[in-house]
Amino acid sequence: MATTANTTAIPAKRRNVWKQIFRPIVVQVILVLAGLSFLIPFLWMLSTSLKIDEQIFTFPPVYIPNPFVFSNYPRAITFIPMIKYFWNTMQISLLATLGVVISCSLVAYSLSRLQWKGRDALFILTLATMMLPFAVTMIPLFVVFKTFGWINTFAPLVVPHFFGSAFYIFLLRQFFMTIPQDLSDAARIDGASELGIFARIILPLTRPALATIALLQFLGSYRDFMGPLIYLTNESTYTLSIGLTMFSSEHTTEWSLLMAASVIMTAPIIVLFFFTQRTFVQGITLTGIKG
Repeated sequence: MATTANTTAIPAKRRNVWKQIFRPIVVQVILVLAGLSFLIPFLWMLSTSLKIDEQIFTFPPVYIPNPFVFSNYPRAITFIPMIKYFWNTMQISLLATLGVVISCSLVAYSLSRLQWKGRDALFILTLATMMLPFAVTMIPLFVVFKTFGWINTFAPLVVPHFFGSAFYIFLLRQFFMTIPQDLSDAARIDGASELGIFARIILPLTRPALATIALLQFLGSYRDFMGPLIYLTNESTYTLSIGLTMFSSEHTTEWSLLMAASVIMTAPIIVLFFFTQRTFVQGITLTGIKG
């Protein structure tokens, strides 16, 4: 009996050792390798930004520049009015983010916390708008904005965000539905208005979700290329994504300067994500718990 018990215990110990020690190590190694695979394009872009032109297309490839040409960065900044383009990009990104946070939070609160006739039907209709690709609405929107006289201004890239976005409304609605209704009922008994409940109770509890949609919208507006390409025609209103195309001409492309400018453009996004990744992951995780 004792021999049988010892024989059964040995595989169990091996399984516990695998679960507690080796499996986490294997998972971490896989995650590190996957992370490096995503990091390779950025490292190559960084390496190219520090090369001389002769080393960019040589074979076999030159992985480490020799010498390091740090002068490509100041040349890239002066090659195009990059500071002006960066300021234009930040204006559009921040205003669009503000519009999304305000509009989507109000609509999501109405669709999740208030009871009114036709609420669910309107929510389904809102989600249905996500099925319309941008290519379908691009020309009608351009005609509308041209009628308003908004072409060559930031308005087409900012104003629509103050009227909500179906995807962000969905995320916030799912988050709002995880908050106990008893909190709102208690506040109503104490005499709080719906706006007061929204501002003093709901919004402080939904900071991760608000930070998530703010980050997503900021990144989307920051790197948007098609919108500025369609609506901005004056060089003084260009954004960084449009400015990068100016490194290419009909006969040649300044690849080292283009890569340097791309690194400068990408750096703020990387820094922003590292500072907000915990809140971002928390917001994505918590949205969708309750349908």
